[in-house]
Order: sequence, then structure tokens, then C-alpha cells
Amino acid sequence: MTFTRKPDVCQTTGSAELAMLDVYMPMMKSAAIISAGQLGLFEALANGPLALNALAEKIQSSAQGTVALADFLVTLGYLEKQGESFTNTPSTQRWFTSQGQIDYTPGLLWTKEAWPMMGALGEAVRSGKPEKTLWQAMVEKPQLGHLFASYMAAFAQDLGPDLIKHVPVAPEQTRLLDLGGSHGLHSIRFCQHYPQLSAQIVDLPSALMQTPASIAQAQLSDRITLSPGDLLEHDWGREHDLVFYLSVAHNHTAADNRRVIQRIAESLRPGGLLVIHEYLAERPLNALQAAFRLTLLFETGTQTHAPEDYAEWLSAAGFTSMTRIDLDPLEKGSLILARR
Repeated sequence: MTFTRKPDVCQTTGSAELAMLDVYMPMMKSAAIISAGQLGLFEALANGPLALNALAEKIQSSAQGTVALADFLVTLGYLEKQGESFTNTPSTQRWFTSQGQIDYTPGLLWTKEAWPMMGALGEAVRSGKPEKTLWQAMVEKPQLGHLFASYMAAFAQDLGPDLIKHVPVAPEQTRLLDLGGSHGLHSIRFCQHYPQLSAQIVDLPSALMQTPASIAQAQLSDRITLSPGDLLEHDWGREHDLVFYLSVAHNHTAADNRRVIQRIAESLRPGGLLVIHEYLAERPLNALQAAFRLTLLFETGTQTHAPEDYAEWLSAAGFTSMTRIDLDPLEKGSLILARR
């Protein structure tokens, strides 16, 4: 199946004859896609084309509102017209419906909640840190934690096959430590793929609320244990063969990452493997890297780190073999594999 590549939204803008279009059009594009996810419009078309009235009835919306939204989504390349009916494009079907490869609708629902919070970005820029971190906001509003966890679970499903492909596990290796593993999907995937493995997941209690159900559904409760706690301070034991530090380092300072990586090294058995997934900060930053850094300033007050930083931390901790793997597409980030 051929997928038509949409215009790259990360391309530098500023060429519009009317400068405000650089603000207005991205705003309307985001609002339309998020609203489609919220209304279930993409999912309503997952089983095939629908005429306007049938689509409006299925998403419980007015015909006037539905056609205004659907017509705009056609111009964006998210929907197509077939006669008088609307249908998902192959890319939309793939990424935003239950019939596709990965359903990123939870990401749309999370963005709906995150968008109003970005109104305080200017204050974070002024002070150099958020007034309230994302984690603090989740404590005050638990529903945010559920939405964010669902979004991260969708990303984990997308990243999972890359991990299986690139992360070697020898038959004699039996103990996996999953730091910041929240949803548990990486531990579940590896325990399913390698029957000799057992896993320990360390994360904040608020991040592990839905994890027991996922583990039980996978029938792995006897092989995957939860260890609630702040990984910066938590005692996660020793004699591990494999450690995951996936999409976690950007939430910590350089000093904290150095300390965590040193502790990981001390907890690994000889020949053990540390797997880091991250978005590496390389100069000059591209638009996505720069946007993510700005997001982190607002959400956590931290930043992404350069490849040289990881090399320094790993070397100081005694890791002697380091391999970098850039994932395809590049927007998925990079893996760093390091052996003790």
C-alpha cells in the first residue's frame, strides 16, 4: 500500500504573503485534527466511506458542522472525497483508527488537554522553568495522568518492534529492569518474546495505576513485578542482565542522568546491556528537536541532551561498548546500546 507523504509541518515558515497565516493556519489545522479525534470522526470512517448525513449521525454532530470540519480535513490530506462520501486517507486509517497499525488517537486527546496549558509558555520562558511541572499537574488532576499514559502507550506500541529488532537478549540473560516503564508494554513485549525473562518496572506510583491490569491481561503477573518509587532515589537491586532507560533521560538534568547511569552500571551483571531511547540534541537543532526542547522547558524544566553527554556519562560509569542506532523515521529518535 502506498502512503502519500503530507506536507512537512516542521518546515520553516514565514513565507506567507500574510504573516498571520503562519499562526492562523497551524492553529486551525491542530484544532481540526484534535476535534476529529475527540468526536471519533476518523474511527467512524474506519470501516469505509460514509455520506455526510450518515457521518454526522455517527459522530452525533450537526450536518453543517460535520461538513465544515470534513471539508477542511480533505484539504489537509486527512480525508478524501469519494463522490458524495468522505473516507479516511490511508495514512489516517493507519495512525488514527483501531483498524490501523497504531492508533494515536490518545495523542490527540492528550493534546486537547495540553493545548490550554501552553498559554503559560511565556512565563516559563521568562523564568526559565515551569511554574508547575507536568508531574505536579497530574497529581492535582489525575485524569491528565491517564490521558498521558494512554498516549505514551501508543508510542510504546510503535517503538516496540524497533526494540525487538535492535536489542539482543542471550538465552542466559533472565533479568530485565525497566526504569520509568509506566505502562509496562516494553516489559510485556520482551517477556512474551523471550520466555526466560522476568522484569521489574520502576516508576512513580501515579504512573503505574493501570499497569497491573495490562500485565494480568498478558498473563505475565508471575514474571513482571512493579516497584513503585522515584528512580532517582529508589533501590532497584542488583544482578540485572538488561536495563531499559527509555524516553526518560530528557526528564532529568545532566547531573541526575550521570548519577542514574552510574547506578545502572553498578546494578548490571558482567556483560549486561543498557538500552537508552532518546531524542538526541545535535546542532543545529532541526524544527522538531527545537520544538521538543521548548516543550520540555514548559513541562518539566529539563532538556534533551547531546550524544557527547551520553558518551561521557557512560564512559565515566565504566561502559566500554557503545552503539548508536538512529531509528526510521528519524522522528522516532535514537537508541544507544551500552555494555558494561
